[in-house]
Amino acid sequence: MQTFNKQYVLNNFLLLISATFLLIVVTVWSYWPIVTELSRVWHNDDNYSAGQLVPMVAIFLVWHERKRLKECPLIPYWRAGVIMLIVAETTRVAGLFLMRPSIERYALVLAITGLVLLVVGWQVFRRLLWILIFLLFMVPLPSLVHTSIAAPLQRLATVGSVFALEVSGVRVSRQGNTMVLNGNTSLGVVEACSGLRMLTAFIIVAAFLAYMVKRSRRQKVFLLLSSIPVALLCNILRIVVTAVLMLHVSTEVAQKFFHDFAGLIMMPAAVMLMFGELWLMNKLTVSEPEPLRAYARARAKPAVKAAEKRINGIKQST
Repeated sequence: MQTFNKQYVLNNFLLLISATFLLIVVTVWSYWPIVTELSRVWHNDDNYSAGQLVPMVAIFLVWHERKRLKECPLIPYWRAGVIMLIVAETTRVAGLFLMRPSIERYALVLAITGLVLLVVGWQVFRRLLWILIFLLFMVPLPSLVHTSIAAPLQRLATVGSVFALEVSGVRVSRQGNTMVLNGNTSLGVVEACSGLRMLTAFIIVAAFLAYMVKRSRRQKVFLLLSSIPVALLCNILRIVVTAVLMLHVSTEVAQKFFHDFAGLIMMPAAVMLMFGELWLMNKLTVSEPEPLRAYARARAKPAVKAAEKRINGIKQST
């Protein structure tokens, strides 16, 4: 009888593994055109080239959580998983009929979420929730959102650069998104200079740092939101240095700096700024002394025990 039970459990386990593997293969096959389209956008559009790092970072974060994930029971949540997969397919069909590729790409993230619920269950899903949300950063912004963000960023980059150059003593006149330096040198802040590429990259880095550091949720949110002004400041600094090089060295050197060297130094500079924020928040935050925390826990124990007794009494009466 015991041998029969072991064989029954083994057969069910093998059946579950086979069904899971088949489901993953079918999902990957179904969404493969979207994956290849995402790869094409990452390689051809500099604004979203950082998106290709998101899947690799997400895999690293899952590996980083491996010890906590081992503590979670693997109980497939069939109902929620199937519902999420249906929502994903509905979203994908809607994007196909509306001719909105971005909607189809977001459906890929929904499908991954459905697979997590369907295969490993609710407890693992709760552990991986923020990593699943992080996957949204790999999807390029919809064209409407992209247009509404790129133009203001371009204007802010121009205005900020003009202000910084004037403060440093350079005579600048602004004509739209074009700056005339000392009356004879023109520098245009085109859409590629808007800083959207830097913004997307910095948000991804800030989200990674916010997940990894052991800080309060408030500080993590602040770190993530601060990536926006950090990206704006770094982009303005890049334009200002380019303008100074155009005036005092040559246009060729300025262009080489803008397209090559500046891209290499801006990301480390932004990371250092974010670590500086963490250091500053650590200095400004007053931690509660350990004796006070121990006293608070001791005071809370009687209340917890009393609540447990009331709950047990209600259970026994029912």
